[in-house]
Amino acid sequence: MVVCGDDGLAHRLATELRGVYREQVTLVVPPSGRRVRQPVVGRARAASAALLDMVNAAVNRSGNGDQGGADRELEATEPTEDVLADAGVERATALALVYDDDETNIRAALTARRLNPRLRLVLRLYNRRLGQHIEELLDQSAALATRDGSGSGPDCGPDAGSGAWSGFGSTTVLSDADTAAPALAATALVGTSKIVDTDGILLRAVERHPPAPGEVADPGLCTLALLSATSNDPAGTDGSEDSGEQGPQLLPDAAAVEAATGRGTVVLEQVSYSGPPLPAGRAGVPAFGELFSRRLRWSLAGLAACVVALAVALMVVTGDHPLHATYVTLLDLFSINEPAHNDDVGRQILQLLSGFVGLLLLPVLLAAVLEALGTFRTASSLRKPPRGLGGHVVLLGLGKIGTRVLTRLREMDIPVVCVEADPEARGMATARRLRVPVVLGDVTQEGVLEAAKIHRAHSLLALTSVDTTNLEAVLYARSVRSRLRVVLRLYDDDFATAVYRTLRAAHPRALTRSRSVTHLAAPSFAGAMMGRQILGAIPVERRVLLFAAVEVAGHPQLEGKTVGEAFRAGAWRVLALEVADGASGGGRAGSGGPVGSSGSVGSRLVWELPDTYVLRGVDRVVLAATRRGLAELLGRRARHGSGV
Repeated sequence: MVVCGDDGLAHRLATELRGVYREQVTLVVPPSGRRVRQPVVGRARAASAALLDMVNAAVNRSGNGDQGGADRELEATEPTEDVLADAGVERATALALVYDDDETNIRAALTARRLNPRLRLVLRLYNRRLGQHIEELLDQSAALATRDGSGSGPDCGPDAGSGAWSGFGSTTVLSDADTAAPALAATALVGTSKIVDTDGILLRAVERHPPAPGEVADPGLCTLALLSATSNDPAGTDGSEDSGEQGPQLLPDAAAVEAATGRGTVVLEQVSYSGPPLPAGRAGVPAFGELFSRRLRWSLAGLAACVVALAVALMVVTGDHPLHATYVTLLDLFSINEPAHNDDVGRQILQLLSGFVGLLLLPVLLAAVLEALGTFRTASSLRKPPRGLGGHVVLLGLGKIGTRVLTRLREMDIPVVCVEADPEARGMATARRLRVPVVLGDVTQEGVLEAAKIHRAHSLLALTSVDTTNLEAVLYARSVRSRLRVVLRLYDDDFATAVYRTLRAAHPRALTRSRSVTHLAAPSFAGAMMGRQILGAIPVERRVLLFAAVEVAGHPQLEGKTVGEAFRAGAWRVLALEVADGASGGGRAGSGGPVGSSGSVGSRLVWELPDTYVLRGVDRVVLAATRRGLAELLGRRARHGSGV
């Protein structure tokens, strides 16, 4: 595997390939003096100065741990043809180009495809539309070169060069923003980043304590692992692979789960939102409560009370019918009634008071008209946070990461309030289209987070491109609401770890998560380099579970076997079946229904498959597997026999 990049994603990807998949990696990075690294610290206010000093000290002590992730490291300013040849692209299985500049990645991909048509390419591009065209172009080039007699590799098959996951010559275009967004959104919602995105459905791995005697634990979708027996395990809660039966057991069978009394489990659940619903209202039409401010509503209520009081007084003085008294009062209010020259003094005083109230009513009515017009005018541009909003997510920053996270949150119908300092930010158009309230202003200024109703929020997502801005916003939000759930986007992995530990020590009862985008995006890039549709990886203590989408055809361990027979404890387990939209889940999979629609058109996933369902060659399944099990199932030799 060859990895080329100029920021933390390259190092993190190399570490992922080495640590999770046990691959040999060559890393190509710019010289140390020219590496593009955002500053970890900068100007900060007095409120966060002490914390930043502690964090910097922790970062300096930890050093750069990502440097050791590759077997071989080359330094080059640009990925030229000579550099790629020196890195061994002509003999490599896969090449990842993760430079921050799209043009650099495209130029290097074209060169690499010419050097090795069978090379599996993984590109980091933010422009989705351009990425689709580049992917088709490079796949077509690989297919033509293979057809012209350039040879075939051990994995080449009918899908080679066609963009399929299983063949050499395929091209995959990914965006770090797209790959990190599901984990960030899920972290804000349920407080964990152990997330797998299966065709648009977010699943999480949940650690559960041992059930009390006589209590039945909820198994979720399935039990993924048994945690270490910490009372006898010398490795403690971080059970190692040498702990034997006392260590963590991945993909246990039903008998092992039933016999494992007193041990915690890791179960699979669907991520769902159970908070307050979104405010009702039609698209483009504001709710009635948003038309008028609270002060104006109180003014109108006071004037209405005055009218009622005047009508009652007139009824008492003149003895009129209530309806007639109200009618006469309104005529006096709008000054369209005859003067009460010949009436008694009480009637004359009431007419004067009605005229005075009418003078007060004119500016109030004018203000109401202006506020309503202003609200309708801004309804198509930016919305303000609705009155009474609570339990929402406050999202700071509408850059490329923030925009993707905003889209994912709205797909799950989660109420969001955005804060952005730049009115021309790339995510402003998305916020207008999704009708998401936006507060324009610098988050470090007083009153901005208050305008976003941070004191009523469920969680805070700080996703600006400046680390100190995110940190300062989180510290201020914690001063307003000490138990607020916060998620920070930080550039450096070591810095993110140090911030998390410090904030956790300062606020032990509040949920804090600091996330590096490179850390969240690396598993998706690594899965694409492996040439299979690996959906994600979830750590279980010191071991790793992989989730992959696999075609049943060509796998004798799956094809023609029932789900129960295909399950191999400690190796792999079938979790879901993809069925065509319109097909009956019960007809193909027996009991169990779809959790939700998939991301692809015309198909959906069916969970909780019965053990009697027979897997056919035309089926496509989602399975969980260990590293060794997935290597055996897919016919790829594990590099280290001891890896799990």
